[in-house]
Amino acid sequence: MKNRFRLTVGLVLAVQLACGPNTAKNADTADEQAPVLKEILPGANQLNRYLPMLEGKKVGMMGNQTSVVGGRHLIDVLLEEGVDVKFAFAPEHGFRGEIERGEKVANDVDKQTGLPLYSLYGKNEKADSIVASVDVVIFDLQDVGARFYTYIASLHRLMQLCANQGKKLIVLDRPNPNGDQVDGPVRKDDKFKSGVSYHKIAMIHGLTVGELAQMINGEKWLDGGVQCDLEVIPVQNYDHSMAYELPVVPSPSLPNHLSVRLYMSLCLFEGTDFSIGRGTDWPFQVLGYPDPVFGEFTFTPGTRSGMAAHVEQQGKLCYGLDLRQLDPDEQHFTLKYLLDFYRKSPAKETFFSRPEFFDKLAGTDALRKQIIAGMSEDEIRASWAADLDAYKEMRKKYLLYPDFE
Repeated sequence: MKNRFRLTVGLVLAVQLACGPNTAKNADTADEQAPVLKEILPGANQLNRYLPMLEGKKVGMMGNQTSVVGGRHLIDVLLEEGVDVKFAFAPEHGFRGEIERGEKVANDVDKQTGLPLYSLYGKNEKADSIVASVDVVIFDLQDVGARFYTYIASLHRLMQLCANQGKKLIVLDRPNPNGDQVDGPVRKDDKFKSGVSYHKIAMIHGLTVGELAQMINGEKWLDGGVQCDLEVIPVQNYDHSMAYELPVVPSPSLPNHLSVRLYMSLCLFEGTDFSIGRGTDWPFQVLGYPDPVFGEFTFTPGTRSGMAAHVEQQGKLCYGLDLRQLDPDEQHFTLKYLLDFYRKSPAKETFFSRPEFFDKLAGTDALRKQIIAGMSEDEIRASWAADLDAYKEMRKKYLLYPDFE
């Protein structure tokens, strides 16, 4: 079993382990066997790499509460450094990360800086003219490595706007907290394309946003096959085998490392009426439904700031599973929860209460049909193996960091 380390920004990682017990007879030998410690530096922290590119330029950015440099918001750092920032785009959940999923992100003003904020969530008729007003745009959002996490759709839209207007895009890369795996079905059919399944990639894609940006360019996925003038500032001292714990929560419903790791497997329940803990203190760490058949553990979804329960289960006692004691770093994408709850359900005909949305999350209608047909996880995995292998080969072309295999 490979050695794993949980990392956060500001901590250090032993990137080279001492071989065997320390039997050194002197200090020099002991030093040679000690771990070599290197700091993980996201792209945003490497100001010396990208500030020269911004000198004398009018700058726009896309960011949110994860856009931090040493505990400070990137936009504050840029302004303090004298960068001429003109505006910011906000993704789903807003610029400060307090908007509920799916709610409208309105054009606004950032109260802390007075800068205008614009939305790319949905359609923005003025987006092209907004990008045309600057020389360069910065993208700095923390992704979590799942195709249905909408920040990568925002990346694609921003790349398209920059390509349309001939503007440079600088992606400040960050580690992927689920970057130690590639798994799930690959979206192939455009009829399943949506904000939660925007790219023809694996459900658990195993890329950083910088690597994905290179893939979007390299595979010519932008409209008309155009390419964006792209510059990626890579993370220093990172590789895909690292168990990376996010220093800032990426959205209200992913409050800790365990929720980020379980999100990969539990998000498919969003296409059903089952609760995955939204509206509790443990989103994406509990699972249930108002029927004792699903388990002895109980919880009642309510409301929390920036996070509401499914309307169907709000205020109802749900029975199911408590996953809060699991080791986050041992969690990998699995269908076991979905298959188990489907088998237990006394109302299988209504289990997939939002089948169209489930299919968009999965990137295919095959998964839903396979579950209804009673196929095992091994049988289902075999059905997507060839497409997943082909995706893995394509992925290799765009990796910026050593892989986990």
